[in-house]
Amino acid sequence: MGTKTSSSSVINSVIVQKYGGSSVADVDRIRNVANRIAKRVREGHKVVTVVSAMGKTTDNLISMAKSLVPKPDERELDMLLTTGEQISCALVAMALKDIGINAISLNAFQIRVLTTRHHTNARIMDIDEKRLKKYLQEHDVLVITGFQGITEDEHLTTLGRGGSDTSAVALAAKLGCDCEIYSDVAGVYTCDPKLYPQTKKLKYITYDDMLELAATGAKVLHSRSVEIAKKYNVRVYCGSSFSDEEGTWVVGTLPEWLEEPLVTGVSLDRNQVKVSIMDLPNDANIISDIFKRVAEKGINVDMISLVKNGTSTHLSFTVVPDRVEKIKDLLDDTLSVYGAKYHFYGQFAKITVVGTGMRSHYGVASKFLEVLSKNGIEPEIITTSEIKISVLVPEEKAEELVKDICEEFEL
Repeated sequence: MGTKTSSSSVINSVIVQKYGGSSVADVDRIRNVANRIAKRVREGHKVVTVVSAMGKTTDNLISMAKSLVPKPDERELDMLLTTGEQISCALVAMALKDIGINAISLNAFQIRVLTTRHHTNARIMDIDEKRLKKYLQEHDVLVITGFQGITEDEHLTTLGRGGSDTSAVALAAKLGCDCEIYSDVAGVYTCDPKLYPQTKKLKYITYDDMLELAATGAKVLHSRSVEIAKKYNVRVYCGSSFSDEEGTWVVGTLPEWLEEPLVTGVSLDRNQVKVSIMDLPNDANIISDIFKRVAEKGINVDMISLVKNGTSTHLSFTVVPDRVEKIKDLLDDTLSVYGAKYHFYGQFAKITVVGTGMRSHYGVASKFLEVLSKNGIEPEIITTSEIKISVLVPEEKAEELVKDICEEFEL
């Protein structure tokens, strides 16, 4: 994405807000969002508001497409899915105008949110700063479609599920201001409250911890949005659109008075499929070639395990179910050359404990694995970094394990 812009008289008073699908699910909730935006305008701010599609609109559009065509063309699927955000965007702007706010709705084409060409999973490369400033000079509120962009040759793209977060943070980075993310959850918790009701809400969380939690299944923020926030030092506030309860700030470093926790949180990512490739030759170039081809197809792989056995290599990695067909086609084309076989296993779930405190403390891995042992679970794959440990486990055992892990680490 383009570099961060300098402040101006317009930029100084700008706030970027994002409202999720549950926040704009019906006309009453849209009126509520309009009133919240209007309040900030009356306090003297210009507001750039990013909205998701209403409620389950995106899911319904995908279901409609797949009922017509089992494997919809991705370019055409993006053309379809971008309509969801345009509906909610226009309705929010209408509600604002009805209460006397100078607002305008805009889509990705109108403000030129430039992305890569990876349909259904594009990445933002730049946003037209001049157009943004022009619209901000003429209006108090810009209501902008989230989740979408355009390629250099002006084809519509989408950013993947949760991509409206990324749209909002990218706009805040371009404008040099804070970003407020509103949903039906009042902040970032140590665990999903639906899984563990006794979970604790965090007042602050670092970019690094939030990035790991988002990338490993926490639904509060899209992982790419946190990457952008960290790169451009955008402070992100996560709160509820249904109350004034204090939320959570995502920041570069914790305040000095706040002690760094050993474990910040635990996440659960369901619907993981393990791909195992057997009898590969012991050649690093072959492994590199497989992952290069996977990347060229725009497929994200997650947990990776590699075991050498004599003259052959056994490779495993995980993908989400909607990428299985792409992986299958790719492996059919690739592995016949090497005489290797592959198999899909699932469903699994990935459980991850995250905490920057792990950098300076030991014992997290042993406590984590002890919980699994007590439950009679042998993980399929284990991956680690400086601040996280992830395990792949049977999906039907995952929820109970998460509760036990929360209790073990007092989350």
